[in-house]
Amino acid sequence: MSSILTNNSAMVALQTLQSINKDLAKTQDEISTGKSVASAKDNSAVWAISKVMEADVNGFKGISESLSLGESTVAVARNAAETVTDLLTDIKGKIVSAQEENVDRTKIQTDIDSLREQINSVLNAAQFNGKNLVNNFDESSILSSLDRDSAGDVTASYISFNGQNLTSDGGTLSTSTALNRIGTVDDAGAYTVGAGATLSNAANDATITLATSLDDGDTLTIDFADQQFTYTNNSGGALAVGDLDDIVAAGLANLGVEGVTTAVTGAGEITVSSTNKFDAITIQGSSPTTTVTVDPDAGGSQSAAAPGAAATLVARAETISLGGTGNTGGVVKEGDGFQIALDGSTFNYVAKDGDTLNDVATGLKRVIDAQGVDGVSVKVNLSDDPTTSPPTIQIDNDGSNNISLTVDDGADGVASGGLVGLSGIDVTTSDGARNALNNIESLIQTSIDAAAEFGSIQSRVETQAEFIGKLTDSLKSGIGALVDADMEAASARLQALQVQQQLGTQSLTIANQAPQNILTLFR
Repeated sequence: MSSILTNNSAMVALQTLQSINKDLAKTQDEISTGKSVASAKDNSAVWAISKVMEADVNGFKGISESLSLGESTVAVARNAAETVTDLLTDIKGKIVSAQEENVDRTKIQTDIDSLREQINSVLNAAQFNGKNLVNNFDESSILSSLDRDSAGDVTASYISFNGQNLTSDGGTLSTSTALNRIGTVDDAGAYTVGAGATLSNAANDATITLATSLDDGDTLTIDFADQQFTYTNNSGGALAVGDLDDIVAAGLANLGVEGVTTAVTGAGEITVSSTNKFDAITIQGSSPTTTVTVDPDAGGSQSAAAPGAAATLVARAETISLGGTGNTGGVVKEGDGFQIALDGSTFNYVAKDGDTLNDVATGLKRVIDAQGVDGVSVKVNLSDDPTTSPPTIQIDNDGSNNISLTVDDGADGVASGGLVGLSGIDVTTSDGARNALNNIESLIQTSIDAAAEFGSIQSRVETQAEFIGKLTDSLKSGIGALVDADMEAASARLQALQVQQQLGTQSLTIANQAPQNILTLFR
């Protein structure tokens, strides 16, 4: 049925044309914006996801900047530590030269002072944007990531590390909280933290007693330190102890053990006196017919050895053990401080994070050598297992006066600089040159460890920065996959819709002409 009031064909054609125009407008919008989801009305779920991801991309751009800044800061510190290592190596060369007696040690010391000043200059200049990592042990952190969990919560992640203080700062000792990890053992026996001893230049003695004569043809043997004295009686008769003691005294003296003298102090008694600083002397005598006993004095911390048994003539130096009653497997915490007082002068070392008892012992030696006390010599005996055998420090007095010794410790101090003791290196004397040679190795190792630590951190930052760059690219690709328009498809769709639009327009035109055709019925 045809009607001039209702043109159903025109309505259908109009609706079709409107739909085509709507699709055409959307396609043109995709082509102009490059996005298939340009706003929340296009696809609310995809749009929301893309916006979260875009926010993460912007955040990672800031992280990349943080990593770049952090990497530069760490790189400056690493270069500084490497330069300090080179300068310390140069100082070592000067110290080695100073070991010779026929060199101008004053000029060598001038060169060392110059190198030391250069080290200070490097440490002071090693800052980036005001941040210096080689003059403190402060904790630093670099923003490295933003981590989003399944619930949508975001947390920041950091690369954290400590500065590597390569200064000569002495640190700050606090004795408010005792550690009880440091104790001493003197010639008479053990004493604890805070107790004292006296360092004397007096020799330690041991008495060798020859109780019976030496038969004809028999041989007397005395092991002395790492040497041996032997005497065979070929006199044709028994040799009385009154004659044998002179022979033994002279024979032991002729061994040439450093710091040892011998004297006959009674019939059959030979007193051996040792001013040996750091090494104990083992004495053991034996003979088929002569009874030989060795009795160290009170300094030997033992009674007379049984005939034929070994006895120990201890070193003159006072021995300080870092074990103490509170030692917990050799563990040292940051801020743990250790003090040795000699004749009123205090020598402190405060541990940094990561220090061991071996580091503490080495640090105390460097400090004592740097400040110096007349006649005092120091030796450190490091330990492979501080848990069962803590390191010890031996302190000897070769001066003319006795020196008082006390020890102490405490927690919660400020750590000493990694190169503590460097400022006191003095090679103008033979003793100073010898001490400097012992100490420079630990100083070099400290700077090497610092450079290695910074190198490790820099490598980690570089790896993280590379990862963040790739992650950002992946996020951008993901966002594009969600919201970007497929331009090839959009172009093809545009052409198709344009053709459909033309056809729709023609269809509407034809439909609108239908009522006109009714007029022909009335002609």
